[in-house]
Amino acid sequence: MATSLIIFLVICLLLACTFEFVNGFHDTANAVATVIYTNSMKPTTAVVYSGILNFVGVMTGGIGVAMGIVNLLPMEVLLDNNVHHGIAMIMALLLSSIIWNLGTWWFGLPASSSHTLIGSILGIGLAFYFLPGAVGGSAVNWDKAKETGWALLISPFAGFALAVVAMFIFKRFLKNDSFYKEPIPGKKPPIWIRLLLWATCGMVSFFHGQNDGQKGVGLVMMILIAIMPAYFSIDKSINLQSINANVVIIEKIISATDTSGFGKEEFKNYYNIKNHAQHFAEATSGKAFVDAVVTTDRFELRKDIVKVTKGAEKLLKSENVAISKADAASLKKEIDRAKKLVEFAPSWVIIMISICLGLGTMIGWKRIVKTIGEKIGKQHMSYAQGASAEIVAAIGIGVATAYKAPVSTTHMLSSGIMGSMVAKKGLKNLQRGTITNILLAWVLTLPVTIILSGALFLLFRAIL
Repeated sequence: MATSLIIFLVICLLLACTFEFVNGFHDTANAVATVIYTNSMKPTTAVVYSGILNFVGVMTGGIGVAMGIVNLLPMEVLLDNNVHHGIAMIMALLLSSIIWNLGTWWFGLPASSSHTLIGSILGIGLAFYFLPGAVGGSAVNWDKAKETGWALLISPFAGFALAVVAMFIFKRFLKNDSFYKEPIPGKKPPIWIRLLLWATCGMVSFFHGQNDGQKGVGLVMMILIAIMPAYFSIDKSINLQSINANVVIIEKIISATDTSGFGKEEFKNYYNIKNHAQHFAEATSGKAFVDAVVTTDRFELRKDIVKVTKGAEKLLKSENVAISKADAASLKKEIDRAKKLVEFAPSWVIIMISICLGLGTMIGWKRIVKTIGEKIGKQHMSYAQGASAEIVAAIGIGVATAYKAPVSTTHMLSSGIMGSMVAKKGLKNLQRGTITNILLAWVLTLPVTIILSGALFLLFRAIL
């Protein structure tokens, strides 16, 4: 690889690590604000505790969310004949994400790192409209963007509503008045309250690592696939013939499906599956592992698997496709098995992101902690409010991770704090100025990052 490409690769990896580091101290406040502002844990202890659990979360979180990030941009965009175009794309989306995250952190606003990243990726795709021979809207995987958008949109409303419910449940079953009072400055709460808040802080930190850490892993994989597709397009440890067996079964089930009710989109996916299944079989004939495949052909194998699995998933979801329950179950199983060839991340990538997120968690937390702890409600956060918000956030993030959906930790917890305040004294218990600023930051995140990343992409593409 040319020296210039090595330099750009290092720069892009450093930017990805910086994004995850900033994500760490930007989002740490979501986990530690409650234990700090209720005197349940000393600040230094809290951030180290949170940092360790963020690290463990990334290490154990899998890569489902990471692949969702990678798949937001179609392969035709991710891999360009001119590798410098891929570098321009990666640098633009990373810089725009970092700039917005640092800006909102500086003003103490708990904005969403997830929205920031998604907006930056969409900005890259939309920027293709302004290029000669542009692919326009096809440069964005709109199906995946819609899925991601719904997950991010629902999270603040879910956080708010569920925190209100949690507060009412606490009041119904927990009659200890001290649980609902404001903490006395400098005085630790009873041990049972501390244990509860330590547990909720730990859960939010752990699940934040599992969900947000995967976004960093996804970014690094985008970098590696764009710059070094021959080495990172497919998993070298997977037996190609076992994957070919999965592809054959997928193609067989789809071929036996009644096509009389198919529309244009269904036929497109139908023939994509057949054509790419055939190409994969021919390209891997007599080859057990990736090392036997010419380096320039490896990305095409990735393309085959993505087209086959995504096409089959779309057909499964279509109302025009009639398929038995047994065939549907078998198809889902074979799709998951085939995806193993392309949905992977080397151990060093996961470890690197884990360290960056864990270290970032341990610094820079004070600005946003102050907003969450003091400025959302007109009164100091009570033990019950802190526990309600964090239980809701932990459950929400955990469920989203299980379904491989990126979700905003910031939105879940900040809206949870708002809900807990409203549950106590109604809307009048919220500080209007702070809520307005937070909501404004949430609303502006997508359009600002879309414009910023798109502009940077066009600039870098012209330069590189």
